[in-house]
Amino acid sequence: MQVELKPRRWPKDSIAAGRRHTVGLKSDGTVTAVGDNKYGQCDVSGWRDIVAVAAGNVHMATNTGNAHTIGLRSDGTVVAVGWDKHDQCNVNDWRDIVAVSAGWRRSVGLKADGTVVAVGRNNDGQCDVSDWRDMVAVAAGDWHTVGLKADGTVAAVGNSRYGQCKVSGWRSIVAATAGYLHTVGLKSDGTVVAIGLKKHGQCDVSVWSGIIAIAVGSNHTIGLKSDGTVAAVGWNEFGQCNVSDWRNIVAIEAGCAHTIGLKSDGTVVAVGDNDYGQCDVNGWRDIRSQLPLN
Repeated sequence: MQVELKPRRWPKDSIAAGRRHTVGLKSDGTVTAVGDNKYGQCDVSGWRDIVAVAAGNVHMATNTGNAHTIGLRSDGTVVAVGWDKHDQCNVNDWRDIVAVSAGWRRSVGLKADGTVVAVGRNNDGQCDVSDWRDMVAVAAGDWHTVGLKADGTVAAVGNSRYGQCKVSGWRSIVAATAGYLHTVGLKSDGTVVAIGLKKHGQCDVSVWSGIIAIAVGSNHTIGLKSDGTVAAVGWNEFGQCNVSDWRNIVAIEAGCAHTIGLKSDGTVVAVGDNDYGQCDVNGWRDIRSQLPLN
């Protein structure tokens, strides 16, 4: 039976969270960032005509700030700043890109024709996406990459030590995302599925309902409900799951150990690890909180 998937109807890629930095896309196409800038991952003040942002993450066990930031321009080209040891910022020749994602030491781009490109660290085959077709979304975790197909099925490549790439049986998926060692999918009926490492309870999402967006950090999972409230499960050492009092949220994102939420008025809230000021977003205004007209 053919399943009619619900279209995504919330702001996409207006906020991004890395290991120690946070990025926001403003309504005028410019970008702002706070947090660790050791490798220049926050040097985005000169960017213009940006329609989506992504931030490379690093799991907590890697005590470094080697992150990068990606910006998708309105013309389908891509810019990147930050740590580039594995050529993860070599995206200048990308064209016809409609979505971007940043993982640990790599970058992934979805092209308008449904194919996918990837650059960066490929020790576990996480960049082996050249044969993917009919994709409508991509997500990069630490060691694996996930792609959502137009028919609501999911593909995954890379490290699958904890089964985080065993998603071939998923159906009716409208969004998929990847963490350190787990993968999460949002179904068309508002329920959520998850697979992979369960040590911190990050896959305990079977009771969720009414979810319209998902995000994952290294070891925690976030769900945005249709009423603008937020649910969270998983590792909470830094309070990154303390989101029960959030209201009027229209988009969510999760870094390694912090969580950010975009409110309907264009302001941003954040909880969790703030050692590098990655949660210092109280002064942010006019972050893109509505869908673009196109």
